Amino acid sequence: MNPRRKKRLTWVAILVVGVSVAVGLMLYAMSQSINLFYTPSDFVEVEEGKQAPVVGQRMRVGGMVVEGSVKRNRDTLEVKFNITDTGPEITVLYQGILPDLFREGQGIVAQGELVEPRVLKASEVLAKHDEEYMPPELAEKMKGIKHVNPNSPEAYTDDGSEQ
Repeated sequence: MNPRRKKRLTWVAILVVGVSVAVGLMLYAMSQSINLFYTPSDFVEVEEGKQAPVVGQRMRVGGMVVEGSVKRNRDTLEVKFNITDTGPEITVLYQGILPDLFREGQGIVAQGELVEPRVLKASEVLAKHDEEYMPPELAEKMKGIKHVNPNSPEAYTDDGSEQ
């Protein structure tokens, strides 16, 4: 092999190694910022091909706010509440002002870091806007459970009284 080809081959090898290292570092940096979506049932029933949430992981959890679970600290903006889908409950800790649409029985999505196996310290809480919309993952989990809007005609019996 002549010296000219050897020099080119060396530069190509250095270029390939450099690009590989750069791509590897980018993928590593991106993996640290991925937020996976979970439902409270995913904490107990891990589906095939899906990894179980681990403490320290950043994630989004969606579900319905459990009635009577909202606890507010009178001195600070700390709020603690539970969310559920069909069974298990997850506790969410949040420091800040909650959205106007946030209330018990309302669908929400909380984004934050898992600090204990079933406790999420949220950095952001989003309340569901439309009464009919539900994330596809949550709708799939909640199939078979009927939630009746109190303003709909279905919420009343034939004689006009509430069910």
